[in-house]
Amino acid sequence: MLDYSLLNKFDPYGLHKVYDKWPQIAEENYNADFKQVDFENINHIVFAGMGGSGALHDIFSAILSKTNVHVSIVKGYHLPNTVDSKTLVVTTSVSGNTAETMTILDMAKKSNCKLIAFSSGGKMEEYCLKNKIEYRNISMYLSPRASFPSFLFAMLKVLEHLIPIKKNDIFESINGLKALHDKISYHNLDSGNPSLELANWITDIPVIYYPWGLQSAAVRFKNSLQENAKMHAMIEDVIEASHNGMVAWERKSTVKPILIRGTNDYEKTKERWDIIKEYFEQKNIEYREVLSIDGNILAKLVYLIYLLDYSTIYLSVISEINPMPVNAIDFIKSRTT
Repeated sequence: MLDYSLLNKFDPYGLHKVYDKWPQIAEENYNADFKQVDFENINHIVFAGMGGSGALHDIFSAILSKTNVHVSIVKGYHLPNTVDSKTLVVTTSVSGNTAETMTILDMAKKSNCKLIAFSSGGKMEEYCLKNKIEYRNISMYLSPRASFPSFLFAMLKVLEHLIPIKKNDIFESINGLKALHDKISYHNLDSGNPSLELANWITDIPVIYYPWGLQSAAVRFKNSLQENAKMHAMIEDVIEASHNGMVAWERKSTVKPILIRGTNDYEKTKERWDIIKEYFEQKNIEYREVLSIDGNILAKLVYLIYLLDYSTIYLSVISEINPMPVNAIDFIKSRTT
């Protein structure tokens, strides 16, 4: 049985305490006095960042998906050749020292695109100040992945004139976090906690199915399972999986299917969910569903990410693993230039 003493024992850095403040952090950063930008004549936005920073950009891509602005997500070293004077490049590195993102920043600076950078300091801040690049410093909370709400809502504020989302939708998403907090907080470690319930259910490698619009929540969940719980995880688009991945269930497996669903998924997607659930039930394959709340796309995504991320903290403690260290990443970074 998970209790407060076990949380403190296996999460001595207090990652769970930072997660518990996510609604407050989101609200404070959106209301903070960040200078906004309004780049003109933009038809292409490139978001460049790795890990937790890259997951932030997936959300911006989802918001922009129904506009005429072309969006490119870069998680690596290469800037698209389509970058031109009508392109805005947004580089984000929570630590400010991500090698891949610093490479993109340098490439963008040498092109004729428009450019803005976000970090909590580090090499990125130094580079931007030296080269007079538009830059915003945002607070990091213990680790890049725990800083999700500070960066997301600060960036929404700074890029407000470029991101087609209403203030009411942003406030709705923050209120959704507040309401969810009361259910999933570590102050509520009983059977009614959906994040804790999910964590107790995950006993082997999960495969996470998602519809296209909720991809960013699935990617973030996979990443957090890997970083916090130190376990393998897979993600699959539910429609694409219907043409390949589902065949793997013909063989007996201990993999755990998790279905991430939106309350108003496209009608054909809803039909597909029903078919897949019918298949699982016929094959006696146990699965779990995680539903978004009603509302705008931002509200749905941050709700899902909060619920799922918190479950990975609980899972790490249940597994007697400290969620904070990422030794494999540190090893790779120590040998990366």
